[in-house]
Amino acid sequence: MTAVTVRVPAKVNLQLAVGPAREDGYHDLVNVFHAVSLFDEVTVTPGEPGSGRGPVSLSIDGEIGSRAADVPLDASNLAAKAARLLARETGAGGPVRIHLRKAIPVAGGMAGGSADAAATLVACDTLWGTGVPREELLRLAAELGSDVPFPLVGGTAVGTGRGERLAPVPCRGRFHWVFALAEAGLSTASVFAEYDRLRPDAPRPRLDDDLVAALAAGDARALGAALSNDLERAAFSLRPRLRDVLTTGRRAGALGAIVSGSGPTCAFLAADETAAAEVAAALDGSGRCARTVRAHGDVPGTTVVG
Repeated sequence: MTAVTVRVPAKVNLQLAVGPAREDGYHDLVNVFHAVSLFDEVTVTPGEPGSGRGPVSLSIDGEIGSRAADVPLDASNLAAKAARLLARETGAGGPVRIHLRKAIPVAGGMAGGSADAAATLVACDTLWGTGVPREELLRLAAELGSDVPFPLVGGTAVGTGRGERLAPVPCRGRFHWVFALAEAGLSTASVFAEYDRLRPDAPRPRLDDDLVAALAAGDARALGAALSNDLERAAFSLRPRLRDVLTTGRRAGALGAIVSGSGPTCAFLAADETAAAEVAAALDGSGRCARTVRAHGDVPGTTVVG
């Protein structure tokens, strides 16, 4: 093969329950992931030996508003780490070029960097013909980061531990989402640090049975009422205007509104496609966000498309 392209979805957290900080610095989580139809595409091609560009080189482009220019193109990029990890584990591969086509918001709480890392594992495995079993890819993904395994499987799933141990959650029908994007990102580490400051007595996280029942029934109204994110208060503390964004969406008819992950992207569940358009129009006209995008879920995880 001379090139492999993998499409990978963004996620929204339907429930993010956060326990107290552990001794290793992580937090025990109950994290209900839901894959939505905002996709990055990762294309890998063989690099040229002796080119002087190193074993992994990266390039990027993106849709307006994806803030692709903020993505590092050096060894710190999670996609580059994924390629190096797979090469080290399998003893295969050679110099590789990775091109990221971004549509998932950068530093927006939708796991765009993690999605790119997951897609790179699949793309390099396909390019190099290493045939790594899915369970092994999931193990390598967990080494890279807590959010990296989920884009491999997609759909809807609950992550426990630090979020990397996944179990599927039945999800019926299609849910319609509006995402309000911010001009600037929020640091995940800063949001967790603020959470620890605000909630030193955080309880052990538990899965919300009402949320699970709403997903199984395909009941958008019940799902909207069950959305929850323990990091939301910390995100508000660091970015107070997010409260106004959520209020605007709710007043426009959203069934539920939540900060996605560590933020600052805000997610709004709508009753149907028409209602989603109305929520998006209200948010775009409010001046409280940079722009909106619409999507539906759930959708499959990493998919080889070329």
